[in-house]
Amino acid sequence: MQATDLMQGGKPFLHPDFLLESKLASELYHDVAADMPIIDYHNHLSPADVANNRRFGNMTEIWLHGDHYKWRAMRANGISEAFITGKSSDREKFRHWSATVPRTLRNPLYHWSHLELLNPFGVNELLNATNADAVYDRCNEVLKDFPVQTLLNHYKVSWLCTTDHPLDDLAFHQKAAAEIPGKMLPGFRPDALLDFSTPQKFSTSKEGLEKATGKEIRNLADYIDAFLQRVQYFHDNGCRISDHGFGAMPQLANDAAGLDKAFTHLLEGKTISVDQADQLRGLILLELCRKYHQLGWVQQFHVGAIRNNNTRLGILLGADAGTDSIHDLPQAERMAAFLNQLDTTNQLGRTVIYNLNPADNAVFATMAGNFQDGSIPGKIQWGAAWWFLDQKDGMEEQFKILSNMGLASRFIGMLTDSRSFLSFSRHEYFRRILCNLLADDVLKGQIPADKNMLKELIRGICYENARAYFSKD
Repeated sequence: MQATDLMQGGKPFLHPDFLLESKLASELYHDVAADMPIIDYHNHLSPADVANNRRFGNMTEIWLHGDHYKWRAMRANGISEAFITGKSSDREKFRHWSATVPRTLRNPLYHWSHLELLNPFGVNELLNATNADAVYDRCNEVLKDFPVQTLLNHYKVSWLCTTDHPLDDLAFHQKAAAEIPGKMLPGFRPDALLDFSTPQKFSTSKEGLEKATGKEIRNLADYIDAFLQRVQYFHDNGCRISDHGFGAMPQLANDAAGLDKAFTHLLEGKTISVDQADQLRGLILLELCRKYHQLGWVQQFHVGAIRNNNTRLGILLGADAGTDSIHDLPQAERMAAFLNQLDTTNQLGRTVIYNLNPADNAVFATMAGNFQDGSIPGKIQWGAAWWFLDQKDGMEEQFKILSNMGLASRFIGMLTDSRSFLSFSRHEYFRRILCNLLADDVLKGQIPADKNMLKELIRGICYENARAYFSKD
């Protein structure tokens, strides 16, 4: 069956005006948003794949390896792990994913998957078990012409920022900087070195920092100094963005001397309390954020996930097995205290805050407004709908609340947050939703029918705001 032959509500599925419900929405998207470049300022793409211009061997490699969204859907559909992350052949895995796709109807995976098949592969069929092999073979042929850097150019990716371990030597970023300058930036993600939950994890972090910096760590001050050396190393290699993921923002320290003692216990291989570990994380994070401010970085806080919940799959696959979900921790008080601590000393840099729990939408939207200071348009950003929320309903809700409680005109727009080089279609998805929302407001008489104003707004949200916000100098 051709996707363009499937009539839904009088319109074919995935026609050129997909998600665009009016003539004005179509005009705004096709004349303005569609051809804007992409700045993908947060993702989990492989720096090695970019630097080495990887040529993927088949669709399973580029589409299914590492994609937690698809893994979760396949498990929910009763697919054995052997055909998801196991030792089955890539063709068999693709077949089982194809059989799952019809079961994802009304899940964003259904939209994303077909958008990705259409662009760049030109496949406008509805994927299912029957046509799996034919689609697999056709896409594999097209994929031969799309090594990673060609794919980035196809999607008009101006530049992207990866998410990198703080002890990474950044060799692939150095290679990319020499061969495709300005295309890929490192992103500093130090969560692993802020985990003091067990002596074993701390010992690994300490030894790694010592090796990377050549500095012996004998106390907390040494640990912080070595940490800041890594920030500087990343900066010297083009990094201008940090990223942090927490269930909730850490507590501010109320007993600095006690934390020195707790750190000594860690050095001795002893366990410290949950509160001590959390306050230690907060104390070091403040020092990191002061350094980011000094260097002119953007800091991102992704808050509200509860991770690695399934012990069985954790033992089988390790971390990032697709067993994370939304946490229900309170967020406002800790975040306000942390940002205020930095603002009080004029050391709060450009900051993007993301919530995973939709119940916190208004909390985060208003939190951003507390710390705007007139120095930079949209200095404190409530970030794009993230992870479980980056679907049509979630994007619409995020934009509506941002419009009500902040300045949507200063919004820095969408990102992929993905491990797949085909996920740049999510920018198209977002842009279509954005143009439709704005056109709907015009048709209802809620905003002016001023096309020049609308087009300026769309250009800003899709590209220009991020270009100005994420300075690479």
